[in-house]
Amino acid sequence: MQTIQWGIDPISLDILGKIFLSLMIGILVGLEREHWRADKKIFAGVRTFSITCITGTLATFLADYVGIWIIILTTLLVLFASASLIYTLNILKGKSGLTTAVALFCTYLLGIVVGEGLYMVAIVTALLLTFLLIEKKPLHSFAENLSEGDIGGALKFLAVAFVLYPIVPEEPIYGIINVKSSIMIVVLVSFISFVSYLSLRKMGPQGGIPYSGLFGGFISSEATIAALSGISRKRPILKDSIHIGAILSVVSMIISNTIIALIADPSARTASMMAPPFIVMGVIAIIFVAMKWKNTLNLEESIDIGSPFALGPAFKFGAVFTVLLVIANYANEYAGAGGAYAIALGGIVSSSAVTASVAALAFNGNLSTHIAAETAILAGLVSTISKPLYIKISGSAELFRMSLFSFIAIVVSGTITMLIWSYYVRAYFM
Repeated sequence: MQTIQWGIDPISLDILGKIFLSLMIGILVGLEREHWRADKKIFAGVRTFSITCITGTLATFLADYVGIWIIILTTLLVLFASASLIYTLNILKGKSGLTTAVALFCTYLLGIVVGEGLYMVAIVTALLLTFLLIEKKPLHSFAENLSEGDIGGALKFLAVAFVLYPIVPEEPIYGIINVKSSIMIVVLVSFISFVSYLSLRKMGPQGGIPYSGLFGGFISSEATIAALSGISRKRPILKDSIHIGAILSVVSMIISNTIIALIADPSARTASMMAPPFIVMGVIAIIFVAMKWKNTLNLEESIDIGSPFALGPAFKFGAVFTVLLVIANYANEYAGAGGAYAIALGGIVSSSAVTASVAALAFNGNLSTHIAAETAILAGLVSTISKPLYIKISGSAELFRMSLFSFIAIVVSGTITMLIWSYYVRAYFM
């Protein structure tokens, strides 16, 4: 008697797995749409999105057996369904919105992507799609805090960066300047600044002077100090809050420079060498903030630094970064470590540009990691000790007197830690 063997062939197992993944993607997106059912009528929910995603997967599978026309037919069907949603909502119901219809068609495309076996692309895209749907209110609030100048500046900057990036040569100029890497560093650094700028715009005066100093420090600690100091002349009562804001701008400068070092040197060697002195400086700064916090006043004052995504600041950073990159390379080649250390004085203008240039050189092997880290730390120290000078020029005499000690303490603690850390590194690792 012949025994019947029960089993699933590999092809069937593969398509069943794809159908299950499509079902999960449809449920994920559909659940978000169903979430709004309590507030308004939903024309496409969990079942519709799940079936649509599965349809895309099945059409892709069947195309190998019945021809491409099945994909054309299902695409037209989903397009008709999406158009019907738009017509029903916008014409019959007199409301406005395209989100559900577009999301439905996108979910169908994700089903096709799953059918082609591109699982990671489908999953990541589904997560991004769901995130965009969930974050409706925060994204609308985000957009409302953008001015026309902000949007225009961001678009111009992105156009310049991402049009130039694909066409610039891969080979470093004179073996030093890798234009492709330089553009990417400028883009990423400006993005960090832009996020902080938007946070500052959204927060407004309600966040208070200290938080303005913290977020402003990510954009430009020098500009932030000057802006805060100017307020101290008009509103002397805010001197303690401005003092805290100035110290917090140093904290954000430390964080920003560490992130920039990681961007310019993805190996993280430069950033790790910078860490101990920067950690000590940050701790001392936080101690001063904690001591002064009870004296803060949260009045309706805010600072205006300007959008860092405008072309001017971006090109300025890029120009300073490139110049320091060349100077540091030749200074190290012809004058040794002393020449490289000298560019730390550029911290008066931009400690982040100094950090980016030396970290990039270290990553490319043109400068030792130890010297690069020490130069970046020195640039941070120079930037910090120059803060009282900005306060002296722009702020009140009382603010200058009360803040001078705190900045000196931060610099002294950072210098001592750097000397001890450098001795330890040289003694045990070099």
